[in-house]
Amino acid sequence: MTQAATPLKTTPLNDVHRAAGAKMVDFGGWDMPVNYGSQIEEHHAVRNACGMFDVSHMCVVDLQGEQVRSFLRGLVANNVDKLQVAGKALYSCMLKEDGGVIDDLIIYFFNENWFRLVVNAGTAEKDVAWMQARNVATNAGVTITPRREGANAFALVAVQGPQARAKVWQVLPETQSLSAEMKPFNAVIVANTKFGEVMVARTGYTGEDGFEIALRASQVAAFWRALEAVGVKPAGLGARDTLRLEAGMNLYGQDMDESINPLNAGLAWTIDLVSERDFVGKTALQTAGQTQQFFGLILREKGGILRAHQKVETSHGDGEITSGTFSPTMQQAIAFARLPMGVQIGDTVQVIIRDKSLAATVVKLPFVRNGKILAA
Repeated sequence: MTQAATPLKTTPLNDVHRAAGAKMVDFGGWDMPVNYGSQIEEHHAVRNACGMFDVSHMCVVDLQGEQVRSFLRGLVANNVDKLQVAGKALYSCMLKEDGGVIDDLIIYFFNENWFRLVVNAGTAEKDVAWMQARNVATNAGVTITPRREGANAFALVAVQGPQARAKVWQVLPETQSLSAEMKPFNAVIVANTKFGEVMVARTGYTGEDGFEIALRASQVAAFWRALEAVGVKPAGLGARDTLRLEAGMNLYGQDMDESINPLNAGLAWTIDLVSERDFVGKTALQTAGQTQQFFGLILREKGGILRAHQKVETSHGDGEITSGTFSPTMQQAIAFARLPMGVQIGDTVQVIIRDKSLAATVVKLPFVRNGKILAA
């Protein structure tokens, strides 16, 4: 007898997506919209005006307790001591003992007894299990609460683009006075909105300005419709991927994973090896060091699209593409690649595409930021 397939997980906006005619796909076990018609139009809406994404498949995790800062000092590779002002956020990796990346995540500091993490969808259960194990091993006494189930479940909506903040303030006017002067990688919690308590974070995954907003799952459908009513265009996973690639932002499971040293994935800026603070994976990183470089590629010849796992030939040895696409903003094929030490920005390399060798230029990331093309 054939075993029944495991049902896909759904976000609280699943019915809204389907009613809008979204094309739904299996994304790591989640039923998610890849587009609502034209992926290209959705991409350009974010670059030129405003778009929104359902990112409720990602997981909010609250960490609370007297030892939570000390616990995080040992858990993540970046230094949480940088977080001293309420609402400040930090991007970091959580590593295995051998230095491989368990996940990349954002940490928000609200007070000495309360930090909030947002972790990736496909790794959430693994992440929480790892944190719980470290909590026991270090006797930290931290309360770890995933906000995914029950009455306290959170949904997440990313509103991105040059008009994003103005659009959010139309729908959440109570947040404007607190978030108008808020710098990137900061957040504020506002309790008294039409949609209940919301966390408004000036973060994103597109290279454009905007907010990522956490609110009760029970309120997210009404919030989504209110954003639509003021002209915010829904966007799916397809546009999210082309936008993040143009913006030079890594995707877990593709550009790094448990087998990848983060120093080889362009994430050295998220690793604190300078302070005396110890963390899981530090010794392994210090021992292994960096053996590859992480750069952008722009294809200079017609005849192919850059895709993950394509071989890259250089004068210093072979490398590999980790993510690739056709850039709607640049109208060129672009990619991320791990390349040998010695390769430099401006070098010409050869990418093997269907047994053809096509020339590409090595460039510094990002390709596009705040609507401007930076790499050409």
